[in-house]
Amino acid sequence: MKKLILTSVITLTALFNPLTSQAEGAANLQDLLKQVGQYETQESAADREREKRFGRSLREQKALLGEMRDELKREQEKAARLKSAFDNNEQALTDKEEELRLRVGNLGEMFGVVRQVATDLDTTLQDSLTFTEKSERAADLHKLGEAKELPTIAELEKLWYTLQEEMTINGDIRSYQADVIAQNGETVSEPVTRLGVFNAINEKGYLVFDPELKSLRELGGQPAQAGYIADYLNSNSDVAPVAIDPSRGALLNMSLESPGLMERIQQGALVGYIIITIGVVGLLLAAWRLIVLFGISAKVKKQQQSADAPSEDNPLGRVLNTYRSLPTPLDVDALEAKMDEAVLRELPALERGQTIIKLFAAIAPLLGLLGTVTGMIATFQAITNFGTGDPKLMAAGISQALITTVLGLIAAIPLLLAHNWVASRSKALIHILDEQSAGLMAEALEKQAKGN
Repeated sequence: MKKLILTSVITLTALFNPLTSQAEGAANLQDLLKQVGQYETQESAADREREKRFGRSLREQKALLGEMRDELKREQEKAARLKSAFDNNEQALTDKEEELRLRVGNLGEMFGVVRQVATDLDTTLQDSLTFTEKSERAADLHKLGEAKELPTIAELEKLWYTLQEEMTINGDIRSYQADVIAQNGETVSEPVTRLGVFNAINEKGYLVFDPELKSLRELGGQPAQAGYIADYLNSNSDVAPVAIDPSRGALLNMSLESPGLMERIQQGALVGYIIITIGVVGLLLAAWRLIVLFGISAKVKKQQQSADAPSEDNPLGRVLNTYRSLPTPLDVDALEAKMDEAVLRELPALERGQTIIKLFAAIAPLLGLLGTVTGMIATFQAITNFGTGDPKLMAAGISQALITTVLGLIAAIPLLLAHNWVASRSKALIHILDEQSAGLMAEALEKQAKGN
């Protein structure tokens, strides 16, 4: 390729140089031919040198390839030996495991049973009322439950003895000294009587076992059945009545920890007290208005029976007096206006207090809703401060939210009924006044018509 390019360049140079003489052109061609020959010789030598180097490199690569093949063969033989050794060890391990399983036999099953029994018994004893009498037992149950080796004969005997001991004292009634947590938080040693595994009692009443504190504690209050305890403790008879909790204190705690009426009211906080005040005031106002309206109704009925002698102590009598004091004759419009005025004059006294009662009935549930919102705010604040790990921290806010809602409804329902009752009584009286005034106007018009 290089030769072709060089020849082309020379030819083009000769064609585009017309001023060059023919003699000079011939000389240049001879020199060029020599240069081309020399270049070919040099290229041939370089090609042979490269071929030699390639040949040496090929031999070296072949030698290296042979060495790698030998190395691969040695590694494959080594891998085969290792695999054979691994398989032999695996088989030997399987044989040893089978031999161990056959030798252990039923001992392995017994080991699992011992661990399970020890763990279950330890959990039962930690939560049992008998822990207050005997906190230490013959067997180390925790060690047996966590053991990795087979138990000894002595350990099995101690486990059996502990089981038998617990079964025996479960049915006993025993008196002994035990630590009791008083209501003020102090721990004192007092004589205690254990009724099997159900309840513990002393002169103050029933006691409950706290598994977390591992101690007995006094209750915040005593049930009605606590009256049997004093007679039972002072009895010299072999048989004496006493009440026990078959749930081992669960029902006793639930019955005493349930809040009473006053505690429920206290849970409503300030909003609850406001709702109760509104409800009581509204009901008292409704009761007062009903008493007044019933008294007015009795006087109106009495006045209806003696319409010729009107009295000023009742609305109907005052309307009749107004009619009698009117000059005659009057036109229809003037008479109607005077009688309407007399009736309207009696309305404020008859409808007094109804608006306030209705307002209280509407405010009570709104205050309950307000208490619900404030209670939920307190709940979320407790969640923000302490998280959701302990539900008791959120109980106060939730109780306030629910109690205020209940109080609002309890106050609103009777207030609505009372308002309806008061309104119906006042409307009945107003209807009587309207009816009587209409009758008086009709009588006056009739007299005027006859006079004309």
